[in-house]
Amino acid sequence: MRAHLRGGRSVSGRGAAAPAAPVPMAARRGAGAAAGAAAAAAAPGGVAAAADGAPVLLLDVMDTIVADPFFEHMPRFFNMTFKELLGAKHPTAWVEFERGEIDEAALLARFFADGRPVDGAGLVAHMVQHYAYVPGMPALLSRLKGAGYAMHAMSNYPTWYRLIEGKLRLSDYLDWTFVSCEGPMRGLRKPAPEAYGAVTAALSLPPARCIFVDDRQPNVDAAAAAGMAAIRFTGADALEAELRALGLEF
Repeated sequence: MRAHLRGGRSVSGRGAAAPAAPVPMAARRGAGAAAGAAAAAAAPGGVAAAADGAPVLLLDVMDTIVADPFFEHMPRFFNMTFKELLGAKHPTAWVEFERGEIDEAALLARFFADGRPVDGAGLVAHMVQHYAYVPGMPALLSRLKGAGYAMHAMSNYPTWYRLIEGKLRLSDYLDWTFVSCEGPMRGLRKPAPEAYGAVTAALSLPPARCIFVDDRQPNVDAAAAAGMAAIRFTGADALEAELRALGLEF
């Protein structure tokens, strides 16, 4: 069977951008598995893409694969509501941390706009405690990997992604290839068009070979505008249905 992707397709409750001409992509399991193994062996600076014509999956991490503690658990650590935390935190420090412009020590020193001290070790431990898989995602990722599809993280996240890896071992399923703090996407964040361009350049693939998945609509829209098949994540079951609708077999 051949999987056909339409570049520029944005799937969100079946809302779609105007599709480009279909591009044929073989979804052969045997060759795809070899390509996936090659991708897993590649370092971030020398990315390997699926060589058999199969689509490559680009997956957001927070609130797509891993539940994000930022909205509920981080405010609770500070004994604040989320609204109070937003009002008190430094306006740019977290984004700078995500872009790799400052390190963890600098983030903690500037975490609050008024300069109040932060228990950095306690905050990090609290975040790690609450990193957890989104229900259904490990099983879905396992089946996709078993079918030979190459999968890469494409995440706006700081070096704390290593804490996620240390606890949940996402690398059992995908490569941490594209993270905003380092590697080919360093300094770039979704939905900037440059972020998507950096990804396709690193993979040496046309955008139409990529399937992008994210829980945030602006990021999905930007991927579709870049020519990727783009799916808004609402849950593992819905994602499986959307991927099968695009012709993937797993």
